[in-house]
This record gives sequence, structure tokens and C-alpha cells, in this order.
Amino acid sequence: MQTLLSMLLLGFVLGLRHATDADHVVAVGAITTRERSPRSALLIGVSWGLGHSLTVLAVGSAIVLFGLVIPPRVGLGMEFSVALMLIVLGAINLQGAMSNLHAAAHPPAATGEPSHGPRGPWRALGVGIVHGLAGSAAVALLVLASIQDPELAVLYLAVFGLGTIAGMVALTSALALPMAYAARRFQRFQSSLSRAAGVLSVALGLFLAYRIGVVDGLFSAAPVLAAPK
Repeated sequence: MQTLLSMLLLGFVLGLRHATDADHVVAVGAITTRERSPRSALLIGVSWGLGHSLTVLAVGSAIVLFGLVIPPRVGLGMEFSVALMLIVLGAINLQGAMSNLHAAAHPPAATGEPSHGPRGPWRALGVGIVHGLAGSAAVALLVLASIQDPELAVLYLAVFGLGTIAGMVALTSALALPMAYAARRFQRFQSSLSRAAGVLSVALGLFLAYRIGVVDGLFSAAPVLAAPK
């Protein structure tokens, strides 16, 4: 029993750490910087975590229970989709920041500012699903290497997912509170932060696209899926 609890605790802690991977932080940061409310930013963290965790649990369980094999090219293709998504998120941030600067310089006659509405959480959910698809095979294979019981392996994946959700909520809390406080007082601060997050997202996306497409050989005759971290 103690061994089981230790294993599940390890899965939760690894899920917390997994939430802080560079591509996860940059993607969620690019979305969070467009929000002015801490509540909406926290909802983004929960949405990303749910999308990621449910996908890892679904695909990982299929690998563990049914021996699903993901070919290297398919696995690399799912990772490449993360790179493309980072580029798109960054471009959206840059476009939004420029629009905000233009609106500040040429305020409309009507009062009030348009709200982003529910797009942020839904966008975060989709981003989490893409990240989950890209990482599910690696996580499941890592679990299979250390846990032989399929049922325990699935339970581990579920606890790992809970840890990922908790980690992302903590991360978005740390990002959202100071940004929301500053954004309410300095419009240019939020625009600058959103622009910086956009540049970082595009840069990381281009780097990952090169690494996956060229170094790992997605577009070559013999692609090699990197070993799980």
C-alpha cells in the first residue's frame, strides 16, 4: 500500500513539473497576457490542464491497455503541430498588441472596450489537447517501462493528469495576478507584455519546427521519435 501511495505521489509531482515545460509555459503565457481578469486567467489554466490531461489519459490508456503503437512519423507530426500552434498563438498576440496600440492612439467615439469573451478558455482547451496529443505517447511509454500492471498504469496517468492541472493552475496564478493588476492601470504595459509573449511564442515555435522537421527527421525518409524525457 505504501509503495502504491509513493508511486501515485510521484506521478502527481511529475505532473506538476510537466506543467512547467517551456512550450507549455510559453503557450499558456501567450494566452494569459491577453486577459485582464485573474479569474479568467485561472480559467485558462484549468482549461489547458483539462485538455492536456484528458488527452494524455485517453491516448495513454489506449497504449497501455491495447498496445496501441504510434509510428515515429505520426508522433513527430503531433509534436510538429505544437510548433505550428506556438507560431499561430504568437502571431495572434502580435496582431492583438498592434490593434491595442492603434486603438489607444485613435480611440473610438463609443465608450467601453470590447471583451475577449470566452475565447481565451476555449483556445486554452484546444491548446491543451494539442499538447496532450504530442506528449501522450512519451508519457505512456515511460509509465509502461516502470509499471507492469495496466490498471495501475492507467491510475498513474490519471494522477499525473491531476498534477498537471494543479501545476498549470499554480503557474497561471503566478502569471495572472501581477499582470492583471498592472494591466488595469497601464494599457501600454499589457500591450508590451503581450507583444513580448508573442515574439517568444513565435521564436520557440520556429525552433521546435526546425528541430522536429530537420533534426528529428520528420520530413526525411527515416524519422526518429526522441526518447521520452
